[in-house]
Amino acid sequence: MSKLKALFAAATMFAAGAVVVPAQAAVFGPDAAACARGGGEAAVLVNVEGFKQRSGMLRVQVYGDNPADFLAKGRKLKRIDVPVSRTGPMAVCVALPQPGQYAVAVRHDVDGNGKSGWNDGGGFSRNPRISLTSLKPDYREVAIPVGRGVREVGVVLNYRQGLSIKPIAMASRG
Repeated sequence: MSKLKALFAAATMFAAGAVVVPAQAAVFGPDAAACARGGGEAAVLVNVEGFKQRSGMLRVQVYGDNPADFLAKGRKLKRIDVPVSRTGPMAVCVALPQPGQYAVAVRHDVDGNGKSGWNDGGGFSRNPRISLTSLKPDYREVAIPVGRGVREVGVVLNYRQGLSIKPIAMASRG
């Protein structure tokens, strides 16, 4: 990669709130430093993969230990929005107030309009199966324990494909 391209890539990640850690992928979001320093504070590093398109915005929302709050409007503990990177999986760090049980919900707003649409994708911690008739998994299916330090969790995005919702085929993942 030329020096100019490398400089442009670094500037783009900086503008998106990414922290570049040598020999690792960039960590995105305003809380990125919480995952980079690896201290005793509670944080979750959400590794998102399976993008249908490399456009729009990625939203990561974290919910606390009250199942009634899960996916309820205005009841999230924390929300982070970042532009979708040009390639690869994305790691988004979310600093948490303390160790405990948390649930992670991720949405890929493909067109970046801030509204949920048929072409948008989504996923949850622990990757439960979802369908057109059951878009909201039970809190117990997605809750994860987070202790002191950084807890990594993988989320595979699901998109509407005909009458089902599922991950994009492996060959077309970006």
